[in-house]
Amino acid sequence: MPIKHTHKIEQPREKLEKYGPGKLSDAELFAILLRTGPKGTGVLALSNKILRQFANTRLAYASFAELRKVHGIGPAKACEVVACFELGKRLLKDKKAVLILSPREVWEELKDIRGQKKEHFAVFFLDTQNEVIKREIVSIGTLNASLIHPREVFEPAVKYLSAHIIIAHNHPSGSLEPSEEDLRVTRRLAEAGRLLGIELLDHVIVTATGYASFKEKNLI
Repeated sequence: MPIKHTHKIEQPREKLEKYGPGKLSDAELFAILLRTGPKGTGVLALSNKILRQFANTRLAYASFAELRKVHGIGPAKACEVVACFELGKRLLKDKKAVLILSPREVWEELKDIRGQKKEHFAVFFLDTQNEVIKREIVSIGTLNASLIHPREVFEPAVKYLSAHIIIAHNHPSGSLEPSEEDLRVTRRLAEAGRLLGIELLDHVIVTATGYASFKEKNLI
């Protein structure tokens, strides 16, 4: 439904004015930036579509060309989105807020994947102080060595000048026991990290109710 047809207080701009940005969803915040959707599509629908397509933090690094491929994003909108995220990165480049020191903190940071029905493989890219430079979901699907190739993990690690990484994935079954494939993937990534001088600090399995650390189990 186009935003103009919703009740006034439900419109993102009016909702922000009344309650502040913290009360808006990601889609509502992005809809304010986009302003309008293509003919026949509401801006909230467009916003949700783009957030799904550029999952998690990938949107902040989307290029002009990538955004232009999305139906409903013209040159002006693409420029505005790229400029908005670039300005934000410049203003916040020296203000890393998340310090990862323990498996529980990894679990707390992964609220978005704990209860997913498919396995999501996440990587935390850390600086020398273990502050998070970036977090990315690098694959979705059953974890295996062919799906998780070292280049998918370490290309962005090099790009972000990471000193360390922590990897994590969810178990939809709820089990916290590492599988044989989990162990193989971990060993392969740990070896690749040693060759590149980027240490794999831990591999954390997360579920809706708990977590398991390869480091704590002496599996790394």
